[in-house]
Amino acid sequence: MKKQLIKLRTAVLVFLTHQIALPVLKIMRRPNVFSWSKEQLKEFPSGSLGHDLYQFLEKRNLPLLKHYARHDLKHVLLGYDTSDEGEACLQCFMLGNGRVSFPVLATVAYSFVTMPEHWGKMRKAMWQGRQSISFHGWSWNEMVHQPTAELRNKIFHHTN
Repeated sequence: MKKQLIKLRTAVLVFLTHQIALPVLKIMRRPNVFSWSKEQLKEFPSGSLGHDLYQFLEKRNLPLLKHYARHDLKHVLLGYDTSDEGEACLQCFMLGNGRVSFPVLATVAYSFVTMPEHWGKMRKAMWQGRQSISFHGWSWNEMVHQPTAELRNKIFHHTN
């Protein structure tokens, strides 16, 4: 029964994210389409954010979604997987980091209601977000050439 509930929880989270939030964001947000193709990212230097994004997508057999690339780049930079726990922690980090938007608030609320086994990790992620510099305004299209390790260090420099 527990496995079935977790499968249902995951299916609802994926539906809300990919069938509701992503289409709404495409309409509501100003156009900020990612400039690079997956094949271009593959050619970036090893250790760069662009190449690490390519590796992240390949490892999970995911396509590059141009309107969703910023989200996937945050997974790469923050080290959260695409699991339920990883998505919840990523959004908790973003909320702690000052990103207050409907998708962030909805995911955090949904996660706290449906994932009590991850509450400790979610609280830790929110705390880490509060302790880190805000990177909401970064120009993601221009940053893909930069070393991922340096960008992580810039984000987390307050927590070490």
